[in-house]
Parts: sequence; structure tokens; C-alpha cells
Amino acid sequence: MNTQAKGKDLTQEPPRSPNLELGGYVILARTLDKCRALLSGDIDGYHFDCPLDNMLFGWKGIKGDDFKAAVAAGKDDDEMVQWVDAHGEKKSTEEKERWAEETRRSSLYNDPEKREFFVEETRKLGLTPETTTLFEWLEADDRASYPQVLA
Repeated sequence: MNTQAKGKDLTQEPPRSPNLELGGYVILARTLDKCRALLSGDIDGYHFDCPLDNMLFGWKGIKGDDFKAAVAAGKDDDEMVQWVDAHGEKKSTEEKERWAEETRRSSLYNDPEKREFFVEETRKLGLTPETTTLFEWLEADDRASYPQVLA
């Protein structure tokens, strides 16, 4: 385990919101928190290189293993923004903004293969599946999982 990659202890608090932008990228802050927690052994029930992370990785054209290696080298948030900018497909500010807005509006409800799971999980949290976005669901799940931290 790399102590340089030490970040949030996800056994004690959730990763940052997928809505938070770093360098114009949504999802990136959360992905960094999960990757650092994986490297330090504090990931708890979260997963790195999961479908959410792969929304960013796929759009940018980067691989989770390459991203993890850069994080393991001890890069901070700003250095990781530079790394993401420099790897995979080049993206303009306008492309980042458009992708961020599209991603913020996305919902697993619209995916026939994931709808049943999403309906069940959102209802557990008192959310309306038909109108809940992916990010809203993740944030509500974080609040429910860490009420003492996110009160």
C-alpha cells in the first residue's frame, strides 16, 4: 500500500460528491477519493474503476489501471487534473461543460438493464426513481450511510 496516495478513509466518511468538478471534470474528485482509499486499504464498500468511474474514463479514453498508477505515484488533485487533461482524448472546455451537464442529468432509470435495481435502491432512500438522477441517488446513499458525518 502506498502511503503517498493516502486520502479519505472511506470507512469513516464518503468520497466527494460526483457533482464536484475538478478541472471541469465531474466524477473525478469522487474517483480520486476511491482510488486513494483503495491504495491505502480504506475503501470499505466503495469500488474503484466501477461503472461510474468508467463514465469518465470511457469519455476521456483512459484506463483505470493507468489512472491508478498515477494516483499511486502520489499526485495531488491538481496534478491529477493535469494528468487527465494530458491522457486519452483531448477535450475542450466546451466539451467538458457539455459532458458534465449530460452526466449530471443521467439516470439509471433510463437504462432498461439497470432500471429494476435503480427503482429498488432509490425507493429505499425515499426517492422517486423516475425523476432521480444518478448523482442525486449517490449523494442520498452517502447521506444515509454516513448520517453522523453529513448531518
